Amino acid sequence: MKRKALARLLPLLLSFPAMTAAAADYRVQQDQSTLGFTATFQGAPFQGSFGQWHADIRFDPAHLADARFDVTVDTTSARTGDEDRDGALPGADFFNATRFPQAHYVTTGFRRLGGNQVIADGKLTLRGETHPLSLTVTFTPQDGGTALMDVTGTIKRLDYGVGGGEYADTSVIGNDVTVNAHLALAPK
Repeated sequence: MKRKALARLLPLLLSFPAMTAAAADYRVQQDQSTLGFTATFQGAPFQGSFGQWHADIRFDPAHLADARFDVTVDTTSARTGDEDRDGALPGADFFNATRFPQAHYVTTGFRRLGGNQVIADGKLTLRGETHPLSLTVTFTPQDGGTALMDVTGTIKRLDYGVGGGEYADTSVIGNDVTVNAHLALAPK
């Protein structure tokens, strides 16, 4: 009798690690999520966002070695609410979206900060330039296996050639650009 019960229980026990790993894979609920940036023009901050992007998220704060972010951003979808700026951003002086229509970020590892925060180390490719980028990640589990994730980090726009040439003057357009995301995540 015990053998029959064990034979029925064994497949369930063996499938448990697979179920745990699957729970760490998330899909981004795009209608509840944002990906944006903050920069300065003549000392005044302005905000922008990207309307088209895709993120593959695998995250479990208890198993950071298995965590991964892979984010692709359509650079033509940048909007700031200023018609002149929005018209210039896809151009050759800024994102050069004709030649480089996408930016790409992929993680290389994670470090614990404490509480519900970690640092995601990775590489950002923008305008054909790739540089390290570390992001602060706050992960907040919700009911039903969903979660909220807030991400922030700072890039130097000139490292990527964004706003070079006559726009390289950092007293007009600041070199620091803060990237931020608020992600509503649902289990896959």
